Amino acid sequence: MAARAAIGRNLHARVIDEIGESIVGGVFHAGDALPAEAQLAVQMEVSRTVLREALKVLASKGLIETRQKTGMRVRDPRFWNHLDADVLAWRCASMPTDDFVEKLVEMRGIIEPAAAMAAARRRDADQLAAIGHALDAMEQAADLDAWAQADLRFHESILAATNNELLSSLFSVIETALGTYFVMSAQSAKNFRYSLPYHRDVYEAIRRRRPNEAAAAMQAMIVDSRGNLRRGRRRST
Repeated sequence: MAARAAIGRNLHARVIDEIGESIVGGVFHAGDALPAEAQLAVQMEVSRTVLREALKVLASKGLIETRQKTGMRVRDPRFWNHLDADVLAWRCASMPTDDFVEKLVEMRGIIEPAAAMAAARRRDADQLAAIGHALDAMEQAADLDAWAQADLRFHESILAATNNELLSSLFSVIETALGTYFVMSAQSAKNFRYSLPYHRDVYEAIRRRRPNEAAAAMQAMIVDSRGNLRRGRRRST
């Protein structure tokens, strides 16, 4: 019984991922009709029950809608839930566009300097230690994957140190997008550890409880990362 339930969940997740990534990745465009339900179920080798449940999930994310007489159609991207974790993951699964990267940078510039400022004001000793441990892991990272994981922990720890549950909950939403961004930025540099001095500056400002310095250091990190990505894109063209 449990095994059958697990298989059903896996099929359900696979259908959601395959259709969702096809829509977000541009295989289907706004206004396109999805294949008829019976045809789509055969193509994906799932029951119509599994397919219907998956389509409901995609509709809840704003990707598709049901229209009278015309069936399921792809919605315009302005209706998508762009902060949904799956939608972000699907956008990052395909090669992120320059426009998407710029929007990630803009989002970081709005959120993270303010978060660093709040963390410098409110952090406790354990929260500072968590930021420091993430920084240590970045310094000791042997490869890009280890670096990116530690970098994510560094930024997550700063959001947690704001002691604002609304801000800290943002991390679970944007984690995939930030992870993709950090990897892209590090890949664009000759040495993936190139941004360590910026991270140290942020940590030191938070440690010394200097909110304005923390915000400025975080902003400098974001500006440098944006410039590094732009240089990397120019080299690849």
